[in-house]
Parts: sequence; C-alpha cells; structure tokens
Amino acid sequence: MNPTRRFTLRHLAAATAALLIGPAAMPAFAQAWPAKPVRIVVPFAPGGSTDVVARMVAQKLSGVWGQTVVVENRAGAGGNVGADVVAKAANDGYTLLLASGSIAINPHLYKNMAFDTKKDLVPITNVANGPMLVVVPDGSPIKSLKDLIAAAKAKPGGLNFGSAGVGSQVHLAAENLADAAGIEISHVPYKGEAPALSDLIGRQTEFMVGNFTAASALLGNGRLRALAVTGNKRQPQLPDVPTVSESGLPGFESYGWFGLFAPAGTPADVIAKVHRDTAKVLGETETKARLFVQGMSPVANTPAEFNRQMDAELVRWGQVVKNRKLSQQ
Repeated sequence: MNPTRRFTLRHLAAATAALLIGPAAMPAFAQAWPAKPVRIVVPFAPGGSTDVVARMVAQKLSGVWGQTVVVENRAGAGGNVGADVVAKAANDGYTLLLASGSIAINPHLYKNMAFDTKKDLVPITNVANGPMLVVVPDGSPIKSLKDLIAAAKAKPGGLNFGSAGVGSQVHLAAENLADAAGIEISHVPYKGEAPALSDLIGRQTEFMVGNFTAASALLGNGRLRALAVTGNKRQPQLPDVPTVSESGLPGFESYGWFGLFAPAGTPADVIAKVHRDTAKVLGETETKARLFVQGMSPVANTPAEFNRQMDAELVRWGQVVKNRKLSQQ
C-alpha cells in the first residue's frame, strides 16, 4: 500500500475516534459529578439562619446526588473567613459556599479583603429570601418600634444591638434601620446570629434586627418580643406584628437572602447542574412549606440573574455603609 495512503488512513481513523470519544467524554464529567461528598461552607456559627438554610439544602441535594453533602461552619469576620475558604478552594465543584447578603456588604466595609467577591466567586443561585424582624427581650420596657426610636433619640449611642458579625446582613439591617430613623446605636458583633440572639434573651444587648427564621423561633415564653417586620407587608406567620413602614418609617424595606456560590473557574456544566438540582428541590412542596414556616420564599434564579442581583446589592449596601460611615480593618 502507498505509504501516504497508510498515513492518511491511520490519521483519519484517529480523528474519527477523537470525534466519537470527545463528545461522549464531555457530558460524562457532568454526569459523573459528584463522584464524592460535596462540602457546603457556611461562614457563620451553627444555629443561625444561614446554617438552617444550608442544612436544608444539603439534605435535599444529598438525596438527588446520591452523595453526602456536608455542611461546614467557618465563622468569622462577618462571613469573610468562610467565603475566603471557598474562594481559595479547588474549582472542581466539591466546595460550595452558602452565603448571606453579607457577601455584598463586606467589600465596602473591610479595608483588607483576602479575596475579591466578584472575581474569586461565581454566583450559582439565590436560594431563598425573606424579611427580618426587629426584636427585643420579652421583658423589655420597649413595646413598639416607636418606643425603640424614642429611646435611641433620648440617649444617642446608648442602645446596644447584637449581630452575626461586622458586615453580616443582621448588622447592616440594623444600620439601615438606624439610618432611616435618624438614630445612633451601638453595635456588638458576635460570631453568628445564634449567640447574638442568646445574649439578647439574656439582656446583654437591647435589640436586634434578626433574620426571620432564627428570631421568630424564639418569640414568647419569656424570650423575645417582635416589634416590627422589615418587609413591605405583614407576615402571615405573625399577623399581629406591624411592618416598619406601618410603625413610623414609611417605605422602609429590608430583606435577608441566602445564596450558593462556587470558586471562580468551576466548570460551567457543574454550575448549571448545581443550579438545576437546587431549583428542583426548592420547587418541592415540602421545601416550600419548610421555608414558609421560617418566613422565607424560594428564589432559585439563574446564575446570570443572581449575578445581576449581586451587582445591585453591592451598590445598595455600599450606599448604606457610606451613609453610616462604617469601616473595618
């Protein structure tokens, strides 16, 4: 046989094999993922709203993927410690971040961030959102939001409020409220929402603007009393609790949200699968019911939609940080 013909046939066969193997191999990666346990990092202490949402999602995704989905709490710096762990993790999809709205706050607040929120993390989907609750200890003499504002004006800086850490959405929700009310308040940061609420019950602090999930679970029985809800309407779970807008600050709204992120460079097919499967479990009746009890609604927007939301959140909270003259080393 002509040597040239043998060369051509041999290379033609190799090229044909590559064409056959290549397309099959590409979806095989997505189909195989996850081939081992997946870690979801929560950047706050156990027991807070971010942790509650993460564990619900982890449980559901474990069933869909047939793999263990482990929740790991890495608290500190208003969510920055845990977010940095994920930003520096291998971009293979096996380490994800379940962050709160603090991830759009901290870039404006912290002068020395160890990672770049926009460059080092990829938005996957906003899992859920909901209003927040202004709460005080059950035995507090403060009976309404108007009482709270009056007490703060009578003693500027004299009212202490706890949060899940500097830059957490619990922190900035209270600062946002103070900005709208024209009051000065004193911040006491914790490593998570749960310990902050615990100290509020123990009267180590005087009020808090907590995520609905965690705060509503502690109402009554001598623990906490709700003064107002930060959404644009009353919550069906607490119909007697007025909105902040009804309580003297017309038009005020503030919502907490919780979203999934991955390290930059994570394969697009893995990002798409995580979004698709998360949206699937969020659409289940049981999941919707569990979120409703916690005062939240499922979102499940696309990565592109979530990215646009992040851009808007960064602008919004940047203005609040500027108005309140906040900064952190």
